[in-house]
Amino acid sequence: MFPILLMMFIAVPVIEIGLFIQVGGMLGLWPTLALVLITAFVGASLVRSQGLSTLLTVQQRMQRGEIPAQQIVEGVMLAVAGVLLLTPGFMTDTMGMLILLPRPRAMLAKYLMTKVVVTNMSAGGFQSGPYERGPDQHGQGGQTFDGEYERKDDSDHDKLDRH
Repeated sequence: MFPILLMMFIAVPVIEIGLFIQVGGMLGLWPTLALVLITAFVGASLVRSQGLSTLLTVQQRMQRGEIPAQQIVEGVMLAVAGVLLLTPGFMTDTMGMLILLPRPRAMLAKYLMTKVVVTNMSAGGFQSGPYERGPDQHGQGGQTFDGEYERKDDSDHDKLDRH
């Protein structure tokens, strides 16, 4: 994983610089900068509207008792698209815009969901350590200690409490 990230951190800026040089050579400096700023603003507003739409879909599916897994993945993808669109560059803007399109985003979300392993947490949640319950123990046969305590002031530490 680390070599892939390292290559991305090297390759993406190099490609973006090359694209800036090419587009700047064709359009000039100011139109190129304007294009980068316009894509950032348009992308941010599109991410906002798409994100709100996805949030509403998540809420509707939850009210119907369905698990909105794909919508949650798409919401994360929209956040990634926002970062890509706010990052100056033409390649990152293109990738961000592709994620913003509903059909490619849905297809990518379905693909990512096939790669994710979901574990069943209904058997007790995040339990670990010496006090966890096994699958068949559910509170039966365990030891419960019941007790009472009374808080004493430091000035009373020498006194015995005799009832």
